[in-house]
Amino acid sequence: MNPSILIFDSGVGGLSILQEIRQRLPGADLHYLMDNAFFPYGVKADDVLVQRIVDVCSAAVADVRPDLLVVACNTASTLALHALRNVLTVPVVGVVPAIKVAAGLTSSGHIGLLATPATVNRPYTDRLVEDFAAHCTVHRFGSAELVLWAETFLNTGTVDAKLTPHLQRWIDQQPQMLHVVLGCTHFPLLRDALEQRWPQIQWIDSGAAIARRVETLLAGRGLEARHGILNCRWTGADDGAQGALRFLQALGTVQQASVLSVGNPIQQPSAV
Repeated sequence: MNPSILIFDSGVGGLSILQEIRQRLPGADLHYLMDNAFFPYGVKADDVLVQRIVDVCSAAVADVRPDLLVVACNTASTLALHALRNVLTVPVVGVVPAIKVAAGLTSSGHIGLLATPATVNRPYTDRLVEDFAAHCTVHRFGSAELVLWAETFLNTGTVDAKLTPHLQRWIDQQPQMLHVVLGCTHFPLLRDALEQRWPQIQWIDSGAAIARRVETLLAGRGLEARHGILNCRWTGADDGAQGALRFLQALGTVQQASVLSVGNPIQQPSAV
């Protein structure tokens, strides 16, 4: 039997992680969950977020019964991994900014961290820098706008024209910064646009590392020759999930798509 993996994010950002897992483990059954009813996470209080994340993930785990949960959201991972591991019996994999990777690649000693304002300022991020990039100068840029623009891009296929002026001054001020960590899982969805505008920079995310970690945890689980199934759950309005559904349909057939009610998680699937 194929292993089942639940991949959770506040919105569409976790699809960048799902795509990496799909590429590495094409036989795994993947269930995507987006908490679009509570999006965006970056403007909510930490204690409110922790409770919300635990409630939503607990409801989804009871519904899907996965072998493993991937918290494919930097905000959720830095806040709620401990709480989730306390209440769930399945393994929980989180995602953190790939600061260690960037620090190992730079020859200039300068790296960038592009993340949400909350992530760039969290003590968790400070500890990552102290542990893995103490020899580097880390230039941080907090952007809530990129999260919204990534959501818009997935829904419309259009990159917001304000992307270039939004980042250009920061990049111009750090000419030695040739490696930039994408510290939010939404941001790799804009990778093509970032690479086209700033080809001198290597944009680094955690997707491949998370996929390898998942593969390690599922070692010994047989994968059938067929492609694993794809399912999608969301917590808000259906129209907020259409971009995610189109993304998943490009990877394979989506068998089920449904609203997840946190209070009553078992829902009948709707037509895709």
